[in-house]
Amino acid sequence: MDKIIIVNGPNLNLLGEREKNQYGSFTLKDIEKKCKDYAEKNNINLTLFQSNIEGELVNQIQNSRENQDGLILNAGGYTHTSVAIHDALKILKIPIIELHISNIYNREEFRHKSLISKVAKGVICGFGADGYIMSLKAMKNFLDK
Repeated sequence: MDKIIIVNGPNLNLLGEREKNQYGSFTLKDIEKKCKDYAEKNNINLTLFQSNIEGELVNQIQNSRENQDGLILNAGGYTHTSVAIHDALKILKIPIIELHISNIYNREEFRHKSLISKVAKGVICGFGADGYIMSLKAMKNFLDK
């Protein structure tokens, strides 16, 4: 059974309330339920984690090196600013997928730069909540090779 963790960063706990034109009306709980259902059907041991605190995200990423086979990360705003998250990801020897609900390249200029992309095996952005299932499918394919 593949062990995959999905780590969500700041403000993703407010999905369904914030910027519905950008993120839609689904909540993080809605996404988590879809991911759990997919994991059950596809022999994935799924861990879900969300924090608004950079250090907690770094700790979770570091811990993943010992107990996960793959990591999917939606770092939210930290994507563009966090050297600490970048450095924690560089330590991992497991595949990493960078995930964004919106297309960061259709947004403000500062969002076009990712500190995560260089350490990720792939990037999925702009597909809304469906990006989470797409990421799980892609990670499963990486792990099955």
